[in-house]
Amino acid sequence: MQWVKVLGGVVGAAALLGLGIIVGHFAIPKGADSPAPSASASQDLDREILKTVIEQLDANRIRENLRELSKEPHLATSPRDEVLVQLLLQRWQDPQSGLDSARTTEYEVLLSFPSEEQPNRVDVVNSTGAILFSCRHSEENLTGEQGGPNVVPPYAAYAPPGTPQGPLVYANQGSEEDFKELQNKGVKLQDSIVLTRYGGVGRGAKAVNAAKYGVIGVLVYTDPKDINDGKSLPNETFPHSWCLPPSGVERGSYFEYFGDPLTPYLPAMPSSFRLNSDNASGFPPIPIQPIGFKDAQVLLCQVNVSVHNRLELRNSSNVLGIIRGAVEPDRYVLYGNHRDSWVHGAVDPSTGTAVLLELSRVLGTLLKKGTWRPRRSIVFASWGAEEFGLIGSTEFTEEFFSKLQERAVAYINVDISVFANATLRVQGTPPIQSVVFSAAKQISAPGSSGLSIYDNWIRYYNRSSSVYGLVPSVGTLGAGSDYAPFIHFLGISSMDIAYTYDRSKTSARIYPTYHTAFDTFDYVNKFLDPGFTSHQAVARTAGSVLLRLSDSLFLPLNVSDYSETLRSFLQAAENLRVPLAQHNISLGPLVTAVEKFEGAATSFNQRIATLQEGTSDPLQVRMINDQLMLLERTFLNSQAFPEERYYSHVLWAPRTGSVATFPGLSNAYSQAENAGHKPAAWAEVQRQLSIVVAALEGAAATLRPVADL
Repeated sequence: MQWVKVLGGVVGAAALLGLGIIVGHFAIPKGADSPAPSASASQDLDREILKTVIEQLDANRIRENLRELSKEPHLATSPRDEVLVQLLLQRWQDPQSGLDSARTTEYEVLLSFPSEEQPNRVDVVNSTGAILFSCRHSEENLTGEQGGPNVVPPYAAYAPPGTPQGPLVYANQGSEEDFKELQNKGVKLQDSIVLTRYGGVGRGAKAVNAAKYGVIGVLVYTDPKDINDGKSLPNETFPHSWCLPPSGVERGSYFEYFGDPLTPYLPAMPSSFRLNSDNASGFPPIPIQPIGFKDAQVLLCQVNVSVHNRLELRNSSNVLGIIRGAVEPDRYVLYGNHRDSWVHGAVDPSTGTAVLLELSRVLGTLLKKGTWRPRRSIVFASWGAEEFGLIGSTEFTEEFFSKLQERAVAYINVDISVFANATLRVQGTPPIQSVVFSAAKQISAPGSSGLSIYDNWIRYYNRSSSVYGLVPSVGTLGAGSDYAPFIHFLGISSMDIAYTYDRSKTSARIYPTYHTAFDTFDYVNKFLDPGFTSHQAVARTAGSVLLRLSDSLFLPLNVSDYSETLRSFLQAAENLRVPLAQHNISLGPLVTAVEKFEGAATSFNQRIATLQEGTSDPLQVRMINDQLMLLERTFLNSQAFPEERYYSHVLWAPRTGSVATFPGLSNAYSQAENAGHKPAAWAEVQRQLSIVVAALEGAAATLRPVADL
């Protein structure tokens, strides 16, 4: 345990300076350590180690990982899901390539499944109730993989049971606007069943919107124009191309929130208080069932929908693999992806898990050889039950809320690692932009272009920055994967990394076989990434980002990159200046707050530059890094959005208003405009403006020298 002795000396010396490095929750049991190079408080990113990791990430190993992960369906809590739990534990406990420690955590969560005894049905019936046509109960078995006993039939998770019958009405995407338009045209919606297509609004929102207009049941299908660029014939679709075949049905969760439905804000432990499922909110109010586009084409007149879903408490596991930091073991860089899928889940999520396993193998091998140990701790995570509503990751953030807020540096999410093979796609908070750009510039893009991943990326997705000129576009984070609780609930700098499409060649809203029984290994191997070089590119990019965050002396997060976002939001808010003034609401405090942040960020970066030029004092480095780590937390306000569960980040909460400014301000303004001159509505606009101002002033204060109280 050589490195522990060295660390003890370093920590002891640093403690005299008030550094205060403490033992983290993810402690390594005695005897689990590997020899490592001598650690020192000035340990920084080793470029040779970084080069070694990038070179050793193997495309063929990723391919074989994916083959194993996706060979059988692995719905959350199924026997195959448990087999994969054990596979991850075995890999992370391997004596040659494992990590310091690995363990599972279980949560008892409420999931939703279709009844095996009473399959869900959609029938066309006549006035006497006689069945004239029935939709398929399962997808067509085109490759021998769609008909197995463990293939869950298409269903809408958390949809309530029921057998509504009524006339069928086409309602486009099921948005509020779609139903208003139908009502305005005199279409009778009361006691009807509506047919909607995926997209536009969330799955569950279609049922919520429909119920407001007296609709008693909802059908959802994937339209070939949205997913297949219009291709719909059997010889144009899978297995002849990557397009969704006519019988393909997208499964999914229709729960409105994320996390376990019965234990909001509490980890789903046996001792936790649970809501009664009859009183829990967020479930669809009326029965809903997905169907294929072939069946959607022939549905006419009277339709009967029979949904027999059931709710069950099940034990779902997260798997955690830990590499203990040599200098700052109480600072965590987290890297995660979910494990569960709706069927075989080759693309979603196993492309991400295949990359995770290869990256952890390479790092684990270096660790076991004693040639490397990160400065900060690395936590690899395989989340359970994500498909039902980000359950595993949310329960983890609830259980370790305080610890993660105090100690987590960043969260890297690699869910679907390869949507397609054209270019890198990154979503994240502004401070992560610089570390992703640095990584992407140093790695070659797949193919023969000779370009770096960065230069290839900028060809497909770019924006004009007032600071940097033309740069790749980094998207924002919604709630589509396990990064959601980390950014929205905990305020941890987060990102999602993948390879994706050339948008000039397809308008598909997502890869066509998403959440269907056709998402198989052969689909990936034949159509998405035949050489697995895009998988390798994601592994190299994510691995480089991970090492830069875990090993760099100064955290490679650039707080000034928030200034562009804030300035953009402020400019949009300026369009509201006149109508706000009519209600005695001034934007002056907001302008001042943005300027304060910009000034504080500039001064902060200057202090970092000064420290980097000299001999870095460990205490000063620690303080700077804590300011970088904690900046994102300053944008949290638990009272900002009381109607939204888990959303407390005042910059990235859902925006329903039409003005592209701070979401709370935009939403409140839109509601006030619709409400007319109601004082309470405009008071909420003032409240939201004050919340943003307070957050920005708090962020500026966080960046000022620690001694400046």
